Amino acid sequence: MTEPSQVVTTNTWLNRPVPSIKQNRPHAPSAVETEPSTECPECHSMTTNTSLIFNQYVCPDCDHHLTMSARKRLEWFFDNIHAELGQEYQTGDPLHFTDSKPYPERMLQAQKATGESEALVVMEGHIKNLELIACAFDFKFMGGSMGSVVGDRFVLAAEKALAARKPLVCFAASGGARMQEGLLSLMQMARTGAAIERLRLAGVPYVVVLTNPVYGGVTASLAMLGDIHISEPKAMIGFAGKRVIEQTVREVLDEPFQRAEFLLEKGAVDMVVHRHELVDTVYRVLAKLSKLPNVS
Repeated sequence: MTEPSQVVTTNTWLNRPVPSIKQNRPHAPSAVETEPSTECPECHSMTTNTSLIFNQYVCPDCDHHLTMSARKRLEWFFDNIHAELGQEYQTGDPLHFTDSKPYPERMLQAQKATGESEALVVMEGHIKNLELIACAFDFKFMGGSMGSVVGDRFVLAAEKALAARKPLVCFAASGGARMQEGLLSLMQMARTGAAIERLRLAGVPYVVVLTNPVYGGVTASLAMLGDIHISEPKAMIGFAGKRVIEQTVREVLDEPFQRAEFLLEKGAVDMVVHRHELVDTVYRVLAKLSKLPNVS
């Protein structure tokens, strides 16, 4: 028998595999890499600042409510702003207080960082058909601490609201009284409380929106004296801080101690409202308190 002929394969260029050609295309950067972005303190995801602004500074990944500056919050809250109040009040250095830095130097540093002259911004405007006065604390301004000028501006807002019989809204975010002003700072607790009592006696609505965080002398005065207390989700609210309490009572305080949801359960706040629904909720509350017709 004749054996089949064997084909001899020669390794020539005709039967060699064609190597794949890798093209070095430039990496197309994502929007997060090209635009100014912010890291969420809760889930650590990166979101462009433009997206955060459109989403009212709420993380699109985990729904965490990020801090808003006082001015941005009021500009977002009002449909139209008529005037800003209290800018004539400016902080001095009554005690010549110095810790690691002199008080005027700390004030200048806070003013440069925030673009504000003080920790409280007051504006007059309207939402829908309701005219009102609103003030907001800026936590990035020395922890939103309450000094004499913060007291002056809040009392001015209350007096304007009383004279015009317009509702007053306060967005609270503070670490408490400002230690650099000593008793002058603590006096503002009584001053703001007295101004709120005049509103109550005249039947002028005062609503507080508690944001994260609210502590100290602000909690012990103007932040917890409202007709209605609304809180943003997971806001920390209390008088003494959690670590201070733990060191005092020698016990570990687990979550959700001092969270808004815990305070809602205990009756310290009236409702917890998502930031996307906050304007409509505040409007409905104020409209009811002001006895406006046809408000559902």
